[in-house]
Amino acid sequence: MNKIAHIGIAVSSIDETLPFYRDQLGLEFKGVEEVESEHVKVAFLKIGESAIELLEPLNAKSPIAKYIEKKGEGIHHIALDVNDIDERLNTLKEQGVPLIHEQPKVGAHDSQIAFLHPKAANGVLFELCQQK
Repeated sequence: MNKIAHIGIAVSSIDETLPFYRDQLGLEFKGVEEVESEHVKVAFLKIGESAIELLEPLNAKSPIAKYIEKKGEGIHHIALDVNDIDERLNTLKEQGVPLIHEQPKVGAHDSQIAFLHPKAANGVLFELCQQK
């Protein structure tokens, strides 16, 4: 693990939420994109060597829509930057760590991502990210 890549925050509306992070907190807005495989729109804001990722559901199929319905808006996950996501997933699997994704998926910025099951880490949802 290299660093915390980003902290994901589930929001109902990026348009309504973005001004606080950009204008009041002064974080550097890096852009918005849709991750259709996850049914989300994401906005990234840089803070030092890390980022805040705002996640807005695109529809009811989105895991973020289900999360907000169940728990409300707020911190969703912590993403960790890795050099070799396949190797890391294989190691975790061998160690018996419960995984949501045993194979990487394409995430924002065409990165490779995979989530660990929250029961592996006291209810915290961790995402592994390998940047292109």
